[in-house]
Amino acid sequence: MRSSKVSASSRQSARASVAPAGQSAGKPPAKPKGHATHEVRIIGGQWRRTRLKVIDKPGLRPTPDRVRETLFNWLGQNLAAWRCVDAFAGTGALGLEAASRGAAHVLMLEQDPVLVSALQAHVLRLQAGMVQVQRGDAISSLQRLPAGSVDLVFIDPPFDGPWFESALKAAAAAVPVGGWVYLEAPVLWTDEALGVWGLKVERHLKAGAVHAHLLQRTA
Repeated sequence: MRSSKVSASSRQSARASVAPAGQSAGKPPAKPKGHATHEVRIIGGQWRRTRLKVIDKPGLRPTPDRVRETLFNWLGQNLAAWRCVDAFAGTGALGLEAASRGAAHVLMLEQDPVLVSALQAHVLRLQAGMVQVQRGDAISSLQRLPAGSVDLVFIDPPFDGPWFESALKAAAAAVPVGGWVYLEAPVLWTDEALGVWGLKVERHLKAGAVHAHLLQRTA
């Protein structure tokens, strides 16, 4: 595995996110009725130490601080001009961390309407015009992206689902050769298994039951 940090790409683009009706910039996200909440902390960049309330839902598993810190040490602290996709966005911890560190555009894909509303509230509170929240199926949304159009795709689906192979295939097509895919999974994925999509493991970390992989598209 290489020890050098990843170089940022030169592509630049950003789309503004529309604020939900009835909310104004700067207000903290409202607690959705009927759901308990906890907090997730942004650990680096312009929103460093900002705490955001996130909803407790079955299967929702925010990426731990330690894992996010390690991931962005691997990637480099400055993602200026990067275009990122946070598939299965959930709490938005990965996508918001990338935006905090300078990503030009972050597309968050989430199917659950309650989580979508919470993500929109986070975007509004942070005034994160580079973040777009889109409700819909993560895999079909990835498949619709132009080939090689993004620099980094985060894949962190519920561990009990059948999404891994389809998501990896779609993500590999969305990034160019030299692009990056971050994968969280309950098992270690090997270069042999990933090679069918032209991906290889660049870095790997095991934290409890989670295997965190930084994958690069090589072919």
